[in-house]
Amino acid sequence: MGAQFVTIDRETPMLLPVDLREWIPQDNMVHFIIEAVESLDIQGFIVNERGSGSPQYPPTMMLALLVYNYAIGRFSSREIEQATHGDLAVRYLCGGDKHPDHDTICSFRTRNREAFKLAFTRVLLLAQEMGYLKKVGGVAVDGTKILANASKHAAVSYKRAEEMIKQLELEIEQLTQKAEAADSSAPLEHGLSLPEEIARRQDRKAKLSAARDVIEQRYGEILRQKQAEYAEKKKARDALRAAGKKPRGPEPVSPATNPPDGAQFNFTDSESRIMKSGTSDQMEQAYNAQAVVDTEGSMLILGGYVTDHANDKRELVPALASVDTDVRQPETVCADTGYFSEEAVTTIESAPDAPTVYCAIERQSHHRTVEDLEQRTLPAAPAETAPTKEKMAHRLKTPEGRSRYKKRKETVEPVFGIIKARLGFRQFLLRGLEKVSIEWNLVTLAYNMKRLYRLRSVQRGAAVALTGA
Repeated sequence: MGAQFVTIDRETPMLLPVDLREWIPQDNMVHFIIEAVESLDIQGFIVNERGSGSPQYPPTMMLALLVYNYAIGRFSSREIEQATHGDLAVRYLCGGDKHPDHDTICSFRTRNREAFKLAFTRVLLLAQEMGYLKKVGGVAVDGTKILANASKHAAVSYKRAEEMIKQLELEIEQLTQKAEAADSSAPLEHGLSLPEEIARRQDRKAKLSAARDVIEQRYGEILRQKQAEYAEKKKARDALRAAGKKPRGPEPVSPATNPPDGAQFNFTDSESRIMKSGTSDQMEQAYNAQAVVDTEGSMLILGGYVTDHANDKRELVPALASVDTDVRQPETVCADTGYFSEEAVTTIESAPDAPTVYCAIERQSHHRTVEDLEQRTLPAAPAETAPTKEKMAHRLKTPEGRSRYKKRKETVEPVFGIIKARLGFRQFLLRGLEKVSIEWNLVTLAYNMKRLYRLRSVQRGAAVALTGA
């Protein structure tokens, strides 16, 4: 007797109506997302209120479509359109025979940022109702670089822009002189015309001049911050000298008034920046995505936004402000050394019902040495008048400080790993700060929805194991 195989029949049509719910497992995430989105009761979607033209897709269906696809790592509007035909779960989500095209999907995504932000908050309130998120507790802040939809090779540095502008001015003058000389003895190559070559260089010069102006404007904002820091350091050293003490370290240097030669402008996405990628020396054209994560066990993202700042020095206060107080009233805030500044810590801790900040003042290794395992006597607490940095160093050495800061490594860092490795979100598809902010809203919303689905699945699995059902 020979081998037997299942008969594959692709020719016989289905004669009875198909119920897609019978083809999708009951524990599939698509059911949870549809149910959750429909329960949020979100207002504010931009729709055609007049009812003219073709019927519109329901906003809740479009939101669920985006959230589900983002949660499984599908971000392109064209790929999402294709999935409405070929992905059974997506087809069920859209009602079986409804297929929004990529233009409709992209337009819905870019026009409804406020509704997405509201949905983000409503999902977290839903998590509270389900018992997975506490109203009061700790948070951890961190940022990660997400590639912009632009090549770093499409950029020009401040120094290079200056050089090219001078070169173009010289060439424009030479070509103008040739155009004025009717009996030019050196005509241009066949197919080229003097007016077109002059216009091309003038257009290029105008773009480079605009790029240079933007670089100078950006540096002006940085310069004001650097000048304030310089004045603060100089004042502190002068105070030490007045008290008869010798300041340590080199003298502070007044910041340069002109942008550094390497400051860049990108012609593809002018709002993106050249940023250092993680701990490596590699530079990328990117944005800095911020996230505030719950440290009380849920690992849900409670707030966040996208900035064009290359480092996190100015992000601690706005990051904490991005958390809705109805979602979380922070008791503690943890952040790594990139966020530390005396001004930020003072601002947060001086507010009414202020949380306690645990912010590293120097880079800490994830590896614990033998010395770290040994019990040590805690040094005396610094005086009330001691600098904030000294107080923070002592705070992080206390058992409470070590325990709190450890949660930062266990929560916010894995969240970025999940977003980049599991969801596959490593590069923005849209351009410009406003549009990439919409993308980050959707990514964090999809992450939270998927995380909430996982938490519920684990709880149900534990209940089944407990009852033996």
